[in-house]
Amino acid sequence: MAPLRFSANLSWLFSELPGLPARLQAAGRSGFEAAEVAWPYAEPPEELAREARAAGLQLVLINTPPGDREKGEMGLGAVPGRQAAFREGLEQAVRYAKALGCRRIHLMAGRVPRGADRAAVRGEMEAVFLENLRHAAGVLAQEDLMGLLEPINTRITDPQYFLDTPQQAAAILQKVGRPNLQLQMDIFHWQIMDGNLTGNIREFLPIVGHVQVAQVPDRGEPDSSGELDFSYLFQLLEDEGYQGFVGCEYQPRGDTVEGLSWLRSYWDRRGHPRASQ
Repeated sequence: MAPLRFSANLSWLFSELPGLPARLQAAGRSGFEAAEVAWPYAEPPEELAREARAAGLQLVLINTPPGDREKGEMGLGAVPGRQAAFREGLEQAVRYAKALGCRRIHLMAGRVPRGADRAAVRGEMEAVFLENLRHAAGVLAQEDLMGLLEPINTRITDPQYFLDTPQQAAAILQKVGRPNLQLQMDIFHWQIMDGNLTGNIREFLPIVGHVQVAQVPDRGEPDSSGELDFSYLFQLLEDEGYQGFVGCEYQPRGDTVEGLSWLRSYWDRRGHPRASQ
């Protein structure tokens, strides 16, 4: 069983440092070999690529642009009337992914429109999402890229998000039927929405292209107080043969470097590269 490979999510980790270049450097110094970032679009992609290479990091995941944040948008993939904007954002994400050498793009579904009843608009939103995903799969295939669908919990994090369970995401992936679209498993969201992590991991792992972790309910480090036993979950992922990256998408309780003791312990046990600090 190969040890898990961890990625520093720089939208959450090293937030005490200003800007992505400084966070990339800190992640490299801390022993990470991979990094991910939700929206890298404030920085020129060539500059980020240079910084990542200098830090010895592989970029493994970015998101499509969120849309108009001031209007409450959080992704556009399933939002009626925003198909053109989704495709423009996809083109931007592909440009960045190519420049960064990043093979995975999270195709954000977006939120149920304000004032709309979720059940009433579900069919229309799914139809829009399927249309956009088929288009995205074709665009990504031309560049040998992978698109990912991430369910986000609607109980705590984002009550209006359209895609909120692994079952819903898996059903949509099956309808699209494209091999370069997979599931993004954020264990934090899955626990909050459905629990049954052992069963769900075993059922859906064959179509999972990326994993993210955080403790429940406060989204802290894996070894912080909470509902989940990450020693068990990491062993389960190893036993099930997961080969992708595990993104560290959590809110450190203090300084990020000080809060990486859980990861150094894992590296010690598994003979993995170790942090230098």
